[in-house]
Formats: sequence, structure tokens, C-alpha cells
Amino acid sequence: MTVVIGPGDEIEPGWVEAASLSEVSRLAAAGRTVLVTLPEDETEALAAAAVYAWAGARVFRTSHPVRQALDMTESLIGRRPPTLTRRGLA
Repeated sequence: MTVVIGPGDEIEPGWVEAASLSEVSRLAAAGRTVLVTLPEDETEALAAAAVYAWAGARVFRTSHPVRQALDMTESLIGRRPPTLTRRGLA
């Protein structure tokens, strides 16, 4: 389950905050629920959200709409079904 929270929202007691990609990977591999704070720039926030989600982060603190990027990444990883599937017939 992926959670998006606002900059002022409180964190749950079981969440642990990470500041780097290697830290996210290490904590996620250990089974922790990892929280990351995304950059202020919207383009950077979208890119960082996708990369951190791929590495295993589950909680994202941001003021930008990143849900679609997170859903897409979760679908690519195989954690959730795609929103829309199309079959190409040639």
C-alpha cells in the first residue's frame, strides 16, 4: 500500500524516514515502512517518487500530485494491476 501525505501531516509510529536511495533500499529490504520527503520542484518530485517507489518506499511526503506516477510504478513492478490494459493486434 502506497500512502501520500502532506508536508505538515504527522507520521505513523512504525514508519522510518530515509534520506537517500541506498537507505530506502536497505530499510525496505529489512521490511520497514519507509517514508521519503520529495523535492519542492514538481518535476523533480514526480521523478523522485517513481524511483523511491521502485526502491521500496511506501510513504511519500509532498505537496504535489504524485499519485499517478506512484500507481504507474506499482503497476510496472507488479504490485498492482494496471488501471487500463490494451491488447494490440497486428
